[in-house]
Amino acid sequence: MARPIAVLGGTGPEGFGLALRWARAGETVIIGSRDPQRAQAAAEKIKQATSNASVSGQENSAACRACDLLVLTIPFEGHAKLLKELKPSLRPGTILVDATVPLAASVGGRATRTLGVWQGSAAQEAAELVPAGVPVVAAFQNVGAEMLNGDAPVDCDVIVCGDDSEANTTVRNLAIRIPGIRALDGGKLENARILEQITALLIGLNIRHKGHSGIRISGLPPSAYNSQ
Repeated sequence: MARPIAVLGGTGPEGFGLALRWARAGETVIIGSRDPQRAQAAAEKIKQATSNASVSGQENSAACRACDLLVLTIPFEGHAKLLKELKPSLRPGTILVDATVPLAASVGGRATRTLGVWQGSAAQEAAELVPAGVPVVAAFQNVGAEMLNGDAPVDCDVIVCGDDSEANTTVRNLAIRIPGIRALDGGKLENARILEQITALLIGLNIRHKGHSGIRISGLPPSAYNSQ
C-alpha cells in the first residue's frame, strides 16, 4: 500500500509489533507517541532489525497530520483523552483503526474481563469523538503482542468491523500484509464489543495455559478471506 501508516501508541508492545510487521512488509510507518523521543527510539530499533525499513517517529498529533491511515494502540484509560487531543489533527477521509480493548487491568483490576463502556465498545466511543467524515474501524484486538514481535507467521485471523465498507476493505488489505494473518469482514462497528470480549478470553487462556493464543475462524468459503 502506498499510503503511510501512523501507529499511535507505537512504543507499546502491541503498537510496536504492528509497526515492525508492516515495516518488514515494505510499508511506510510513522510511530506516534506522546514523547517524540521515545517514538524516534522505537523507529530506530525497527530500522536496526529490518533492512531498508521506511519508519520514523513523531509526536502523536504530528503523526496524525502526516497520514490518513491511523492505527490506535493505547491503553483504554488514555483513549478518550488522546482522541480529544487529536481531534484538530484529524481530517475528513482519514481512517482510524481502533485496536483498543477496555481491560479491567487498565484501571487496576484483572486483565481477564473488560470494562463496561457506555457507547458499547472502545471503538464506538472513538466514533463519537472523531470529527465527521472520519470512519472508525475496529481491528487487531485479538492479535497478541508476543506473536507480532516474533519472527514466525502470525497464526491468527483479524476480524474487521466498521460501518464504512471502503474503509473496512482498506483495513483488511492492511491486515493481510502481515504473514499468516487472514482478514474477515465482521460486520458493523457495533460488533467491536464482541472482539473486545474475545481479547479478555484469550488473555485468560494464555494465563492458564502459559501460551500465546489467537483465533481462527473455520468453515467459511475461501471468498470470505478475499479482501479485494
